[in-house]
Amino acid sequence: MRIAVDAMGGDFAPAEIVKGSVEAGRRYTEIDRIFLVGDESAIQAELEKWGDIPPSIRIHHASEVVDMGEPPAAAIRRKRDSSISRAVDLVKEGEADAVFSAGSTGAAVAAAQLKLRTLEGVDRPAIAIVIPSMTGPSVLLDAGANTDCAPEWLCQFAVMGLAYSRLILKKENPTVGLLNIGGEDSKGNESTKDAFRMLGKSNLNFKGNVESQDLFDGSVDVVVTDGFVGNVVLKTSESVARSIGRWLKEELTRNPLRMAGALMLKRGIDSIKHRSDPENHGGAPLLGVNGVCIIGHGSSSSVAVANAIRVSAESVKQNINVQIEAQVKQFGTTS
Repeated sequence: MRIAVDAMGGDFAPAEIVKGSVEAGRRYTEIDRIFLVGDESAIQAELEKWGDIPPSIRIHHASEVVDMGEPPAAAIRRKRDSSISRAVDLVKEGEADAVFSAGSTGAAVAAAQLKLRTLEGVDRPAIAIVIPSMTGPSVLLDAGANTDCAPEWLCQFAVMGLAYSRLILKKENPTVGLLNIGGEDSKGNESTKDAFRMLGKSNLNFKGNVESQDLFDGSVDVVVTDGFVGNVVLKTSESVARSIGRWLKEELTRNPLRMAGALMLKRGIDSIKHRSDPENHGGAPLLGVNGVCIIGHGSSSSVAVANAIRVSAESVKQNINVQIEAQVKQFGTTS
């Protein structure tokens, strides 16, 4: 198993990316190769900080970097030797089985879509994020790849999300809901109304509309929405989680009595933090492209990078794209 890592992508690249890759190389011995793609001298300087380097680590030089503010598609076409472009090339050419990047999300999506193309029957890929719920992890998609979506794309997202929920999250018979402003059939814009009708006629385990207030109660295993709404949900949820963490720390350390109580609650607080910490999931898969592509948060630490490499390997092992193609085809004949 071989994973290509965009070593120059992310707020803390290449330091945290290299550190996380070394940690993954030491921990996941079933991974044969971890290609660190980017400036060779910068990567080598970081590797020298970590002593014995796992034999799976290899450097693949790339002379350019796509900056966060650049127009994604134009940057991929103009900067052919960028780290994200070369990392995706390794997958395209069969030298790697998956690619991970914590750099520009738009550039990662553009590179994967332009170079790997989409699976048969899939019009647009979607970013799938794992969210904690009362009944275990759920998946929401799209989280930012497509701001405006046709109803057919939303239905394809549902199929892809169900496949991911079964294979990766191990849900035996996952359910799907359409994120909307109300639970009634008549709610939403024309796109969601049309998608509702199409999903209702399908053989998918469709439970109807769900509201944002229901996201974390586990009422459905797969939540479908367009990338604009999904990205707002993602960033709002992360912000709320960080704020609650800060408020708890502030209140629990306000006086010695509260600090003593906090010590008694520490294990429970740590458990909640673990469940809600996105770094434990490492990255979000870009479902629907002809290859495995995992997209990390821009602020990914070495912990997130190591977990993203693990998720990349798991996705390759599960051969999820074969399942997606078959189920998208089946949906097209039954909807």
